[in-house]
Amino acid sequence: MSDSPIRLGIIGMGPANMASTMTMLQDEPDLRFTITAACARRPDVLEQAARQFNIPYWSTDYRDIVGRDDVDVVCVYSPDALHAESCIGALENNKHVICTKPMVTTLEDARRLVDLVRETGAKFLVGQTMRFDRQFLDAKKRYDDGHLGRLIALESFYLHDMRPIYDFTPWRLTMPQDFMFGGCVHSIDIIRAFGGDIKRVHAIANKGGLTPDYPIPDNFFLNVEFTSGVIGRVSGLYGIVHPPLPMMQYGVYGTKGSLQGEYTDNEPGEIRVVLDENIEEVETTPYDAETDLSAYGHGGTVIRYMRHFQDCLDNDKDPSPGVLDGAKSVAVGVAAWESIRTGNAVDVFNDF
Repeated sequence: MSDSPIRLGIIGMGPANMASTMTMLQDEPDLRFTITAACARRPDVLEQAARQFNIPYWSTDYRDIVGRDDVDVVCVYSPDALHAESCIGALENNKHVICTKPMVTTLEDARRLVDLVRETGAKFLVGQTMRFDRQFLDAKKRYDDGHLGRLIALESFYLHDMRPIYDFTPWRLTMPQDFMFGGCVHSIDIIRAFGGDIKRVHAIANKGGLTPDYPIPDNFFLNVEFTSGVIGRVSGLYGIVHPPLPMMQYGVYGTKGSLQGEYTDNEPGEIRVVLDENIEEVETTPYDAETDLSAYGHGGTVIRYMRHFQDCLDNDKDPSPGVLDGAKSVAVGVAAWESIRTGNAVDVFNDF
């Protein structure tokens, strides 16, 4: 195991303040990450962050970051539609990559990244924060240990009134962000973590109209069929008044028991389990809120996935979720959009 620093180049320094979150890593004694370069579109924001967090080099051009000799890992936190060019540039310069979700927004870009990772042997982690949330880690261990039995069905919803978010991330309106990828992919990834490949999807959508300037549908229901025969559903509602429900909830239903987990940014969460052997008892495990320097309260999950990534670098392991997970979740979103356009169930491309 190496004891040398792992040098990060960060692309994207938006209001979620990934530079701030990343500097938290330097307070973790077992982690060796250091930020050597940063990139953002706005020079004023970039320079302020670079000076605040003692980042020695910054540029408004991502190409200046991916080609630097003092960068080992490129961390991509830019707006969704810009992920592909940064990830491709990093891989072509033989860098390892961490990319926030969604990995990309087209099937073509997903295939390109899978091919490049295979060609270069680079480590590629999709920063799906929910995979590293404490509730999810507990739920996944219970399932992996066999407590829930054979899977029957899976579901996940992700609800988020986006109106206050537009105020400090206007690119979501002007680009605009496609919430099939920027939102639903969170839930798609969660159910894929339990159920594996999704074979077919049928989806419907509408435009909530609460933000007149947002031009495309922002509310989605997806019914899915896994290759194993497990059934599932995803609800992604972003053009709504937030209901009295958690931001994200997932259900895992098996032959021995059922589990529900829930998460909301900066608020407590929990998982609830009912086992068939004692159906009258609901086991509830609460989790305190994780609050930190990042706007979305994901600092704890970022630290956990960076710890996982460091282990993958040190011990030549494949990151999870990796590039193939990211590609297959994007492929579900692509098939869902085709289903919305045609009204038909659509097969998902999984042959990466």
